[in-house]
Amino acid sequence: MSEPVLVARDLEARFLSHRSLVDTLRRRPSPSVRAVDGISFSVAPGEVLALVGESGCGKTTTGNLLLGLLPLSAGSVRYEGQTLVDMDKRQVAALRRAAQMIFQDPYESLNPRMRVGDIIGEPLRVHHVTDNPDDERARVRHALTQAGLAPAEVYENRFPFELSGGQRQRVVIAAALTLEPRLLVADEPVSMLDVSIRADILNLLRRLATEERIAVVMITHDLATVAAYADRLAVMYLGRIVEIGDTKTILADPQHPYTRALLSVVPTTDPAARQRPQVLSGETPDPSRIPSGCRFHPRCPVAIDACKTIDPGLVTLGPDHEAACILVGSGPVGGRTGTAEA
Repeated sequence: MSEPVLVARDLEARFLSHRSLVDTLRRRPSPSVRAVDGISFSVAPGEVLALVGESGCGKTTTGNLLLGLLPLSAGSVRYEGQTLVDMDKRQVAALRRAAQMIFQDPYESLNPRMRVGDIIGEPLRVHHVTDNPDDERARVRHALTQAGLAPAEVYENRFPFELSGGQRQRVVIAAALTLEPRLLVADEPVSMLDVSIRADILNLLRRLATEERIAVVMITHDLATVAAYADRLAVMYLGRIVEIGDTKTILADPQHPYTRALLSVVPTTDPAARQRPQVLSGETPDPSRIPSGCRFHPRCPVAIDACKTIDPGLVTLGPDHEAACILVGSGPVGGRTGTAEA
């Protein structure tokens, strides 16, 4: 596999939350919310890595950390050999061109007062890529065609309200493509769209990764969504990666109890492949009060007493498969979440 476009090591994001009245009266310090708590992964050119987990597990925060939209509390992000925190202003500007975010809501991502052509051309003007109007128009039309809005002449003079939800998301993708990025971070790119057009957008992202060699980090809560589109899968729970590896391997043989629970509720048309849904007890714990030991043990259907005290790291189970559970594999347990790279 090619050298990674992006390498994230031991990422942490911590935020101070508001103190309750009781904590204030008792002079307790403000609790620290560990939104992302020591995760590592890499993404290669042409690869789609999916970050999957329940709402509140830290997926979106991770995406923002990768692009420098939120400050790191600890860890590092290395983009094509350069560490984000060590970049000067010129290098950060270059990163802003080469790494683009696709946001969840295409209805809020587009300026309703601007025409599509102006929206897509704005990144070119902001980054001073071209001062030639003809060159800008050519780049805009090429991006529209790449995003599946052809013929481009039909769409460039329209306003966002004249487009469907799927077309708006394609405009968002086209605006990201005008700068010829090496990395796309797609935050729930189809969750706001009708089911009938979700596959089109996911196929588009898959094609961009394959044909344009763009590294894609896809953030989603839906395992069924990524099954046919992602090369690798990272399952997150309460700020940690609990299982990571090749998508087909994990779907065929999930090792972490949380992954198995998520897969048990994925719909399937094959009666022989259906399994009894595993409904997890309780709710995801407060990230400012993470349980001791394995953070999943209060909800885990197979937890043992040792799970209350041992905080497992990722254990290597195969060539590209790791899971953080003391009940799997034969590697060491305990310690922080380890490195998980291609």
